[in-house]
Amino acid sequence: MKTRILSLFLAMLPALAAAAEEKPLWEAGAGVSALTFPAYRGSDERSNFLLPVPYFAYHGKFFKADRHGIRGALFDSDRVDFTVSASLSPPAKSENVQARAGMPNLDATFELGPQLDLTFWRSENRARYLKLLLPVRAAVTVDSQPKDVGWVFHPRFNFDVTDIPGLSGWNFGVLAGAVYGNRRQNAYYYTVAPEYATPLRPAYEASGGYGGAQFLAAVSKRYPKFWVGGFVRYDNLSGAVFDDSPLVRQKDYFAAGIAVSYIFGESSTRVMVDD
Repeated sequence: MKTRILSLFLAMLPALAAAAEEKPLWEAGAGVSALTFPAYRGSDERSNFLLPVPYFAYHGKFFKADRHGIRGALFDSDRVDFTVSASLSPPAKSENVQARAGMPNLDATFELGPQLDLTFWRSENRARYLKLLLPVRAAVTVDSQPKDVGWVFHPRFNFDVTDIPGLSGWNFGVLAGAVYGNRRQNAYYYTVAPEYATPLRPAYEASGGYGGAQFLAAVSKRYPKFWVGGFVRYDNLSGAVFDDSPLVRQKDYFAAGIAVSYIFGESSTRVMVDD
């Protein structure tokens, strides 16, 4: 469970820009993170954690692992990028969530799929850019018997800047977009089967479609031996196709996290990185 939550923290950080520079082929480290977020989108109960966090970066020609996430570059041009990306969502035990009492637990889910990035504008030194990110991911549960839980489409605009006056070395990024899920995806979180209905939780069948809006801001900085980062995310489920589900107890909320990692090793091989 801890690894799944830490992966969620890393996935929440937006793609923070950086001017082209020479970096080690790989870097490794470890640190600690503090996180707060709802049990699931729409829950009125929160989970708070203080946990160890790994740090790993790899800047290969195809495979990359960094602040942008873990991905494989299939096509790369000055304005269009086509990659394979992945994401994790944490589990939630129904015994700890009043709205889901007596219902099956929500397993952690793993998402994998293609992402198309369209660059609308980029500064000459590549330290600022505006992109439209178009990821489509298939989701499966992470347990002994994986189950298909549909797909997610998460279009969003991403604006990043590193050359902030007076804040040398700091990366800043914002994301704004919408979340869409098919029927299986939305049903996994928001359907109430008849056998789990109660007087306060009527049966409900979630449909596919719009799943609310997300806004995220994040900062990070790499020191010679340390990396620090944090994010704040706001979700609003008003107008979502499932916003009348009895499992949606709160239609807007914040999630946040901070992390500090010590870099204890790096490759002697250097490569140019301009992501």
